[in-house]
Amino acid sequence: MAYHPKTVHERIVHRLKISLGQLSKTVEMAEKHEYCINIIHQSQAVQQALKEADNLILEHHLKTCVAKAIRQGKDKKAIAEVMSVVKQHP
Repeated sequence: MAYHPKTVHERIVHRLKISLGQLSKTVEMAEKHEYCINIIHQSQAVQQALKEADNLILEHHLKTCVAKAIRQGKDKKAIAEVMSVVKQHP
């Protein structure tokens, strides 16, 4: 039976563990001198899994921390913080 994470935290950790497993496989492929294109495909899968984890984390942050900051009148700081992350990694 497949594992189905329920909470946001479980989903984030699950996605990061998938990324870790894919990265380990990528390293193993490189160590074995496997076909370069196959290594690139595996690397791209790692990057996509990490991007999905980042999206989950950012969504959770917006719904919790940023929403709370806005309610407390700290909207400019919260928005600036999020925008600094978004601008660094488009």
